[in-house]
Amino acid sequence: MGIALEGPTAPHLLPLAEGPRGFGVKKWAGWTAMEYDEKLARFRQAHLNPFNKQLAGRQHEQTADKDPEDPSPEDSPLEQPHQDPEFRCTERMMDLGLAEDHFSRPVGLFLASDIEQLRQAIEECKQVILELPEHSEKQKDAVVRLIHLRLKLQELKDPNEDEPNIRVLLEHRFYKEKSKSVKQTCDKCSTIIWGLIQTWYTCTGCYYRCHSKCLNLISKPCVRSKVSHQAEYELNICPETGLDSQDYRCAECRAPVSLRGVPSEARQCDYTGQYYCSNCHWNDLAVIPARVIHNWDFEPRKVSRCSMRYLTLMVSRPVLKLREINPLLFNYVEELVEIRKLRQDILLMKPYFITCKEAMEARLLLQLQDRQHFVENDEMYSLQDLVDISIGRLSCSLTEIHTLFAKHIKLDCERCQAKGFVCELCKEGDVLFPFDSHTSVCTDCSAVFHRDCYYDNSTTCPKCARLNLRKQSLFQEPSPEAEA
Repeated sequence: MGIALEGPTAPHLLPLAEGPRGFGVKKWAGWTAMEYDEKLARFRQAHLNPFNKQLAGRQHEQTADKDPEDPSPEDSPLEQPHQDPEFRCTERMMDLGLAEDHFSRPVGLFLASDIEQLRQAIEECKQVILELPEHSEKQKDAVVRLIHLRLKLQELKDPNEDEPNIRVLLEHRFYKEKSKSVKQTCDKCSTIIWGLIQTWYTCTGCYYRCHSKCLNLISKPCVRSKVSHQAEYELNICPETGLDSQDYRCAECRAPVSLRGVPSEARQCDYTGQYYCSNCHWNDLAVIPARVIHNWDFEPRKVSRCSMRYLTLMVSRPVLKLREINPLLFNYVEELVEIRKLRQDILLMKPYFITCKEAMEARLLLQLQDRQHFVENDEMYSLQDLVDISIGRLSCSLTEIHTLFAKHIKLDCERCQAKGFVCELCKEGDVLFPFDSHTSVCTDCSAVFHRDCYYDNSTTCPKCARLNLRKQSLFQEPSPEAEA
């Protein structure tokens, strides 16, 4: 029969011997009962129960009150090395795992209470720093602790501060996205961006999207700079030059390509006519400006990613002067003739609005804020204008705006009505305005006449003749100073 003791240094079995009174006397290696009890007490004192914190506190107080005895060689296997009583209990607790809170929330689950506790700890740490002696080691440790608390608080407020919010690279201005649920595809590696676990950026200029790890691999500059400095279209239909001119490599990333798909499939861009690999050409569809201008063809064609971004940025820019590129287009597309007449009328209405206080207060010209070039000239068109003309959207909206402008000038505003004209040829009829459909305007003096009257009387304009006579009289009559 024996007693088993726990612990790494305890004997596995202690034999019992019978005493003089029949009681069992503990013996092991020549120990007496008192020596064994003393050894057992010291063993239990050295190995605290990690879940009995009150007992650990009492043992700490008792150990701190009495001086440690010199351990004998016989006691060395059961006692811990001599240490400062102030830190003995704390180190034992840390060795046994008491320094860790095994029942707390998992790491990464931050709540508002954590931030409040950190703020409270920061204030307490500040107070401790003020109370400690200056330039002492304890004060330095407290300052280091304060710095760590503040960094932890900043991390809880914004856990993604390890990545910069804005990065500038090759004229791209990348902004770190906050959305986690939107599914996107990286424009560089053509893989899915998992927003919940991956950091990704979007260029604010050309909307180029990529992983943070792919930023340093980008070799193509932002197309926004090209739009700003050289805003023009390729006006030749699919200007193909062949794979040999590209050295059988992708036009953007220079990866090897082939029409047979080995090692990578060569995909042609209908806008540039060049060939691209599958990473740079995703078979995106876009309307090609050259096909629209020359063939009035709005069928979307396959373009590369770079061309897609460029066409997207250029779609609303008025850079197409149709009268110079293809003047015959107005003979075959009736909608273009109608739109040109409406734009010319709006340009004739513009002087009325600029000098009218009520029109300026009502901000009537802001009806065309999406197409500012319509109030500047009647020649320039954007690709979006031509697309809207083909589907009939622009004709309807522009007709409504034209009607609203004409109503203000001819009916609602007395000041604008007073700026009308009377036909000086027939001197009959209502007040005329230059944007009326049955009128004609003199190109020299901007006088307005009935169309029938102006063409029937093939003489010079009465207003122009009157102005010429006035000029001649001013040059012929001597001045009063010369007569004196």
